[in-house]
Amino acid sequence: MDALIEKFYKAFNELDSETMVSCYHDDIIFEDPAFGVLKGEHAGNMWRMLCTSQQGKEFKVTFSNINSDNGKGSVTWEAFYNFSKTGRKVHNIILATFEFKDGKIIKHTDQFNLHRWAKQAMGFKGLLLGGTGFFRKKLNQQTNHLLSKFEKNL
Repeated sequence: MDALIEKFYKAFNELDSETMVSCYHDDIIFEDPAFGVLKGEHAGNMWRMLCTSQQGKEFKVTFSNINSDNGKGSVTWEAFYNFSKTGRKVHNIILATFEFKDGKIIKHTDQFNLHRWAKQAMGFKGLLLGGTGFFRKKLNQQTNHLLSKFEKNL
Protein backbone atom coordinates (compact mmCIF):
# COMPACT_ATOMS: atom_id res chain seq x y z
CA MET A 1 0.00 0.00 0.00
CA ASP A 2 3.04 2.26 0.23
CA ALA A 3 2.96 2.54 -3.58
CA LEU A 4 -0.73 3.55 -3.50
CA ILE A 5 -0.03 6.33 -0.99
CA GLU A 6 2.92 7.52 -3.10
CA LYS A 7 0.75 7.47 -6.25
CA PHE A 8 -1.92 9.56 -4.48
CA TYR A 9 0.48 12.32 -3.35
CA LYS A 10 2.49 12.40 -6.59
CA ALA A 11 -0.81 12.93 -8.38
CA PHE A 12 -1.78 15.66 -5.91
CA ASN A 13 1.48 17.50 -6.53
CA GLU A 14 0.65 17.33 -10.26
CA LEU A 15 -2.97 18.44 -9.55
CA ASP A 16 -4.19 15.19 -11.14
CA SER A 17 -7.42 14.67 -9.22
CA GLU A 18 -8.60 11.76 -11.37
CA THR A 19 -5.56 9.68 -10.44
CA MET A 20 -6.09 10.65 -6.80
CA VAL A 21 -9.75 9.59 -6.92
CA SER A 22 -8.78 6.29 -8.59
CA CYS A 23 -6.87 5.43 -5.39
CA TYR A 24 -10.10 5.67 -3.38
CA HIS A 25 -12.57 2.86 -2.72
CA ASP A 26 -16.16 3.68 -3.77
CA ASP A 27 -17.12 3.71 -0.07
CA ILE A 28 -14.35 6.15 0.93
CA ILE A 29 -14.71 8.15 4.13
CA PHE A 30 -12.51 11.26 4.26
CA GLU A 31 -12.13 13.57 7.25
CA ASP A 32 -10.13 16.70 7.98
CA PRO A 33 -10.50 19.89 10.05
CA ALA A 34 -11.50 22.04 7.05
CA PHE A 35 -14.24 19.89 5.50
CA GLY A 36 -15.26 17.60 8.33
CA VAL A 37 -16.46 14.18 7.12
CA LEU A 38 -17.01 13.53 3.40
CA LYS A 39 -18.18 10.19 2.02
CA GLY A 40 -18.10 8.56 -1.40
CA GLU A 41 -18.18 10.84 -4.40
CA HIS A 42 -18.10 13.98 -2.21
CA ALA A 43 -14.57 13.06 -1.07
CA GLY A 44 -13.43 12.64 -4.66
CA ASN A 45 -15.13 15.85 -5.71
CA MET A 46 -13.36 17.72 -2.92
CA TRP A 47 -10.00 16.75 -4.47
CA ARG A 48 -11.31 17.69 -7.92
CA MET A 49 -12.33 21.11 -6.58
CA LEU A 50 -9.01 21.70 -4.78
CA CYS A 51 -6.93 20.65 -7.79
CA THR A 52 -9.01 22.79 -10.16
CA SER A 53 -8.65 25.80 -7.86
CA GLN A 54 -4.84 25.52 -7.86
CA GLN A 55 -4.32 25.16 -11.62
CA GLY A 56 -1.81 27.72 -12.85
CA LYS A 57 -0.92 28.87 -9.34
CA GLU A 58 2.04 28.36 -7.05
CA PHE A 59 1.27 25.00 -5.47
CA LYS A 60 3.45 22.20 -4.20
CA VAL A 61 2.98 19.03 -2.18
CA THR A 62 5.77 17.04 -0.56
CA PHE A 63 5.42 13.83 1.41
CA SER A 64 7.57 11.59 3.62
CA ASN A 65 7.45 8.81 6.19
CA ILE A 66 5.11 6.50 4.26
CA ASN A 67 4.16 3.49 6.35
CA SER A 68 1.61 0.76 5.70
CA ASP A 69 0.97 -2.55 7.40
CA ASN A 70 -2.00 -4.75 8.29
CA GLY A 71 -4.53 -2.76 6.28
CA LYS A 72 -3.52 0.62 7.70
CA GLY A 73 -1.11 3.31 6.66
CA SER A 74 0.17 6.82 7.28
CA VAL A 75 2.19 9.59 5.67
CA THR A 76 3.33 13.08 6.58
CA TRP A 77 2.61 15.53 3.80
CA GLU A 78 3.09 19.25 3.38
CA ALA A 79 1.20 21.69 1.19
CA PHE A 80 2.62 25.02 0.01
CA TYR A 81 0.17 27.46 -1.61
CA ASN A 82 -1.40 30.90 -1.44
CA PHE A 83 -4.78 31.01 0.30
CA SER A 84 -7.25 32.22 -2.33
CA LYS A 85 -9.29 34.58 -0.13
CA THR A 86 -6.33 36.52 1.25
CA GLY A 87 -3.41 35.71 -1.04
CA ARG A 88 -1.37 34.81 2.06
CA LYS A 89 1.26 32.06 1.85
CA VAL A 90 0.39 28.82 3.62
CA HIS A 91 2.67 25.94 4.57
CA ASN A 92 0.44 23.28 6.08
CA ILE A 93 1.91 20.15 7.69
CA ILE A 94 -0.52 17.23 7.72
CA LEU A 95 -0.47 13.73 9.18
CA ALA A 96 -2.64 11.44 7.05
CA THR A 97 -3.81 8.04 8.21
CA PHE A 98 -5.41 5.43 6.01
CA GLU A 99 -7.34 2.20 6.05
CA PHE A 100 -7.39 -0.02 2.97
CA LYS A 101 -9.92 -2.38 1.42
CA ASP A 102 -9.74 -4.25 -1.89
CA GLY A 103 -6.40 -2.60 -2.69
CA LYS A 104 -7.75 0.94 -2.35
CA ILE A 105 -8.06 3.61 0.34
CA ILE A 106 -11.38 3.24 2.19
CA LYS A 107 -10.68 5.67 5.03
CA HIS A 108 -8.47 8.77 4.86
CA THR A 109 -8.08 11.11 7.82
CA ASP A 110 -5.97 14.27 7.62
CA GLN A 111 -4.92 15.91 10.88
CA PHE A 112 -3.31 19.32 11.13
CA ASN A 113 -3.13 22.27 13.48
CA LEU A 114 -6.15 24.33 12.39
CA HIS A 115 -5.13 27.30 14.53
CA ARG A 116 -1.68 27.40 12.88
CA TRP A 117 -3.30 27.10 9.42
CA ALA A 118 -5.83 29.87 10.19
CA LYS A 119 -3.07 32.20 11.39
CA GLN A 120 -1.16 31.70 8.13
CA ALA A 121 -4.20 31.87 5.84
CA MET A 122 -6.07 34.72 7.54
CA GLY A 123 -3.52 36.62 9.58
CA PHE A 124 -4.67 38.36 12.76
CA LYS A 125 -8.29 37.18 12.46
CA GLY A 126 -7.06 33.59 12.16
CA LEU A 127 -4.74 34.09 15.13
CA LEU A 128 -7.67 35.24 17.28
CA LEU A 129 -10.38 32.81 16.12
CA GLY A 130 -8.55 29.87 14.51
CA GLY A 131 -8.42 27.76 17.64
CA THR A 132 -12.14 27.96 18.45
CA GLY A 133 -14.95 25.52 17.79
CA PHE A 134 -16.91 28.41 16.28
CA PHE A 135 -14.18 28.92 13.66
CA ARG A 136 -14.07 25.19 12.79
CA LYS A 137 -17.85 25.05 12.40
CA LYS A 138 -17.92 28.18 10.22
CA LEU A 139 -15.03 26.87 8.09
CA ASN A 140 -16.79 23.51 7.60
CA GLN A 141 -19.95 25.33 6.50
CA GLN A 142 -18.03 27.49 4.02
CA THR A 143 -15.95 24.67 2.52
CA ASN A 144 -18.97 22.38 2.17
CA HIS A 145 -20.94 25.21 0.54
CA LEU A 146 -18.11 25.66 -1.98
CA LEU A 147 -18.06 21.90 -2.58
CA SER A 148 -21.85 21.81 -3.18
CA LYS A 149 -21.53 24.70 -5.62
CA PHE A 150 -18.67 22.92 -7.42
CA GLU A 151 -20.66 19.66 -7.63
CA LYS A 152 -23.64 21.43 -9.20
CA ASN A 153 -21.38 22.48 -12.09
CA LEU A 154 -19.99 18.99 -12.76
